[in-house]
Amino acid sequence: MTLYIIGIGLSTEKDITVKGLELVKKCDKVYLENYTSLLQCSIQDLEKFYGKKVILADRTTAEQKDEKIVTEAKNKEVAFLVVGDPFSATTHIELFKLAKEKKVPVQVVHNASILTAVGITGLQLYKFGRVTSIPFIEDHPQLETPYNVLKENQAQGLHTLFLLDLKPDQKKFMTVNQALEILEKIESRKKEGLVKKDTLVIGCARLGSEDAMIKAGPLEKIKKHEFGKAPHCVIFPGKRHFIEKEFLDNILNN
Repeated sequence: MTLYIIGIGLSTEKDITVKGLELVKKCDKVYLENYTSLLQCSIQDLEKFYGKKVILADRTTAEQKDEKIVTEAKNKEVAFLVVGDPFSATTHIELFKLAKEKKVPVQVVHNASILTAVGITGLQLYKFGRVTSIPFIEDHPQLETPYNVLKENQAQGLHTLFLLDLKPDQKKFMTVNQALEILEKIESRKKEGLVKKDTLVIGCARLGSEDAMIKAGPLEKIKKHEFGKAPHCVIFPGKRHFIEKEFLDNILNN
């Protein structure tokens, strides 16, 4: 028996790979993580397309169930579905590690992730620096890490991708606008001039979906734009190649 950790892409039930779908259909139990990102479809859509009952696992449930899921995989075919790619979020390394420690066969099926989808902005992927998250400020009132990561990346001329916090159980999803306001609050304390009204930023929403939105421009302008449904992310470009500039200008002008 085997534990299958399967990436299901960024948008709808149809983003799963053919290989992933074949494995899900033969599994005895199917779990879905519900805490690293957000699909543009419902669990019911997944169940109808897969022909399987899908068990929702939020962060607490998944972490508590790691042992149970791996134990089940000793005698059953078990799928653990991950939005995007299985290892885009480091959270799922623990499940993989536990399966290996328990001598349970584990197979990983990769898929698209936000880390590759940002290429649609025209920024070259190999020029992105350290990726970081922006949590809700009420949970971290003295937050500085995102700002410090931006500083490190900018010093090397690298682009910075900010992943934005989400709390699906509370139906709370950080927007581009909120993320930029948080960075401005940190700037007001640090006063190092990294986050200014005229700083070039890129706001993205629902990358990988048909209704994906990308807006680039001065921070003050992007902060006022309505990006619609989650998930959102924010990019601060670093030093740009002329091809990146040309592509981004097309976004700016459309």
